[in-house]
Amino acid sequence: MTKPSHSEPTPAGSEELREQVEQVRTELGQTVEALAAKADVKARAKEEVAEAKEQATAKAGELKEQAAVKARELKAKGTDLAHQAQDKLPDPVKEKAAQASGQARATAAQAGRVWQEKAPEPVQQKAAQGARLARDNRTALLVAAGVAVVVWLSYRRRG
Repeated sequence: MTKPSHSEPTPAGSEELREQVEQVRTELGQTVEALAAKADVKARAKEEVAEAKEQATAKAGELKEQAAVKARELKAKGTDLAHQAQDKLPDPVKEKAAQASGQARATAAQAGRVWQEKAPEPVQQKAAQGARLARDNRTALLVAAGVAVVVWLSYRRRG
């Protein structure tokens, strides 16, 4: 590089040098920040953990949706099978099943009353939580119970 003819910088040259110095400072600051970030192993580990957690949450949501779809399919299939089995049952068997269902309800009601009187409070709370879950999934439970009764009755009839 050649030197200008006079040693005093011109005003335009001084301003240009200041801008260059400022730009170099900015770039140097960014470089230092990038190096500091690479050297901060703890922060990088936290970022990786957060990213892995986010991916796991997304995958869990995806799997939950797939399970819900499959559950709906199985529920529909179970309902259909229960209806088919019920249509094939003779009337006396249907009457016995209805009678057994009534007896089971009465026995369950009596057991519930005894339970309310004698069970400790924490156990009652857990049981209530389970009952709510069963109530929320009533159709699936009824279909499963119906299929179980039909299978039991058919094996009993053959045996």
